[in-house]
Amino acid sequence: MFTLLYIALAVLLIAQLAYPFLSALAHQLLGREHLPRTKGHSSLNTPTLQHPNHSNYACIITAYKNATIAKPLVHSLLQQRYPHFHIYLVADECPEVALGITHEQLSFLKPDPPLRLKAKSILYAIERFQQPHNYIAIFDADNLAHPDFLSEIDRYAQAGHVCIQGQRTAKNLDTTYAALDSMGEHYKNYLERYLPYRLGSSSVISGSGMATEAGLYKAYLASPEIEQGKHQWKKMLQEDKILQNFILRKNLKIAYARQAVVYDEKVETGQAVETQRSRWLFSYFQNLPNSLDLMRRGILSLSWNQFYFGFITAALPMFLQVAVGGALFLLGLLINPVWALVLLAALFLFALSVPLLLWLDGAPAPIWQALVKVPLFVGRQFLGLFKMRNPNKNFKHTEHRKLVSVEDVMKKD
Repeated sequence: MFTLLYIALAVLLIAQLAYPFLSALAHQLLGREHLPRTKGHSSLNTPTLQHPNHSNYACIITAYKNATIAKPLVHSLLQQRYPHFHIYLVADECPEVALGITHEQLSFLKPDPPLRLKAKSILYAIERFQQPHNYIAIFDADNLAHPDFLSEIDRYAQAGHVCIQGQRTAKNLDTTYAALDSMGEHYKNYLERYLPYRLGSSSVISGSGMATEAGLYKAYLASPEIEQGKHQWKKMLQEDKILQNFILRKNLKIAYARQAVVYDEKVETGQAVETQRSRWLFSYFQNLPNSLDLMRRGILSLSWNQFYFGFITAALPMFLQVAVGGALFLLGLLINPVWALVLLAALFLFALSVPLLLWLDGAPAPIWQALVKVPLFVGRQFLGLFKMRNPNKNFKHTEHRKLVSVEDVMKKD
């Protein structure tokens, strides 16, 4: 029985270690864009898109304790080539600040009393809509939107997609930790967003830089998980995971608009890595039953969308895959050397898949230069594991300080 248990664990881990390479291979053979041609779209090089069935976007920015950091994002949204949108900047528990921006497409909202929860800030904005919107786009205050972001998102909306995730990429690569954080984003963008969408499943949601059909998004905000989360404070499951679970349970698909670029500030210190990853790890283990349930639903209903999405969100974080794989390999030398060698081969395949996927996603030079320092990042993630025990004490808001314009970031690109 002990040997059978070991083999079962080895098979589960081998599947996780091998699927990045196998998914990339399957994409080369079977992957395709799920975006039917629609009438009325002009080139992205034109200043304004003209088509009769345009979508109207509510661009909600949630700022917590620092509204100033959102000023470049507001500027980048006001420079969108797509005209049909309104910006709602929710400045929760922020000191009085003068953004120096007055525009008919901008509403500055300051809740009183403070809300202290992203979902509550979003609801606060929705209750104060200035016009009807049929899509809701969510941004973090530190984001920047490429001038064609809404134009690209709307291509997918016009094709019938009810939820579209844009591509988040780094706006800062000036420290080792920022480059390593961006490395993880590039890897996940390709493995968990681009490949699943191209292979007929759904993209994993990033938490910002995405747009959802308004009725669907409002239904998600009224779901029991959100209602319960309002009283759980920092123990609440992350909003992006609740949203993707809500959508996948309906067997709807989340599209990935790879050309809809949002720039995101990456962490710059080891301490920030620990804080951020402790929240993410806590949320991963919280969400694991939901991922397994989606796999079950996919099997029972023969839904590739649900099964594949459940599998990729159930997979262990990268550093835990390697750590558990190494431990099982050493244990297997004593229990079953054949399976231990198969596991070792899967570890090597995984090691090859990381640079392969980074190359396929076009990772820039600073990321390749930082690869030799990956152990520093992994060590901080292990330390983050020990901060999961007391979320309300250890889960602190990540501070963002990079006040740069979208023009400056695009020049670096």
